[in-house]
Amino acid sequence: MNQWEIRTYAFQGAGEHPAVIVSHPLRAERKETVEVLLCTTQRAGHTPAAHEVVLNGADGLDWSTLCRCDLIYSIPRTDLTTLRGTVSIARRRDIIRKMIASHGWV
Repeated sequence: MNQWEIRTYAFQGAGEHPAVIVSHPLRAERKETVEVLLCTTQRAGHTPAAHEVVLNGADGLDWSTLCRCDLIYSIPRTDLTTLRGTVSIARRRDIIRKMIASHGWV
């Protein structure tokens, strides 16, 4: 398991969705708990919010998906299932910027 992979996770109350692994590479590789961001399908006509990044085929996904950068989930790595893709370099930068801004880490 690696940082920036997109895997399937059954989020409590939300069901199965893509999850982007944002943990430090050593944590993602070795620890029992990892940090992820929830992603959801981008609905037609929905403009991404300030805390969202659009992922798509360039990241290995089948359709436009919103990655929500304002909430980090800590989950058991064993609960992550199917590998769906890997976040592209350009979108990694967007995710990091939006995580920093939405958490007030500036």
